Amino acid sequence: MSKLTTNEIKALLDKIIRLDDPLFDSLQEDSRKSVQQAIKSTKNRLTKAEQLKAHFEEMKEFENQGYLAGHEYIAGIDEVGRGPLAGPVVTAAVILPKDFNLYEVNDSKQLSLKKRNELFEKIEEQAIAIGIGIKSHDVIDDVNIYQATKLAMNEAVANLSIQPDLLLIDAMTLETNIPQEKIIKGDARSISIACASIIAKVIRDRMMEDYDLIHPGYGFSKNAGYGTKEHLLGLETQGICPIHRKTFAPIKNMI
Repeated sequence: MSKLTTNEIKALLDKIIRLDDPLFDSLQEDSRKSVQQAIKSTKNRLTKAEQLKAHFEEMKEFENQGYLAGHEYIAGIDEVGRGPLAGPVVTAAVILPKDFNLYEVNDSKQLSLKKRNELFEKIEEQAIAIGIGIKSHDVIDDVNIYQATKLAMNEAVANLSIQPDLLLIDAMTLETNIPQEKIIKGDARSISIACASIIAKVIRDRMMEDYDLIHPGYGFSKNAGYGTKEHLLGLETQGICPIHRKTFAPIKNMI
């Protein structure tokens, strides 16, 4: 094995998928620094992959319980946009196949923009059904953000192409005849809810990017409507714009 070049050894290590692969033992006596570094990098990669898989399996707990109870189409539901000062609240309902194994899925807040966009495309490809619900700033002002979120979640469920027989909802309860389970911090504990949070987050962020072109000066493409320093400065210098929530402070104090 020591006769192989470092690049040849790296090529072999790239193919390894288990930490107990015998190749590690055969390379143990190779004293070359480059080889030892390659071994270390490979073990780090595999350890991270195992951690992702273990976390993924933990996040399937609620879905697995649902399947054992006889449910077939389990929809995870989450919202994005309850806290911002501007723009809509966006919800997603996602039904995943039983063999879904996209191990990198996590709470959307824990993922980079690049990773969210990558996973968004993969979830869209693999999901059995996805439903979206959107309630505007006007609806939020009319009924309050809590009720608007409920309306958007119901809309997301109604927009699914397949009727779910169990709902897993992040910290909310809906008025529906469909069996449901309210899960606190569900986007970090349920794989279906985590996928819903990614879908809703990407859709809303893209909407806010479009709004930034229509209403520049508030930094909507960067802050998605949250009350950042840039956003508050825009409010101070330009006043409110049509998509600001008029029942939210400090906007309501400016009217």
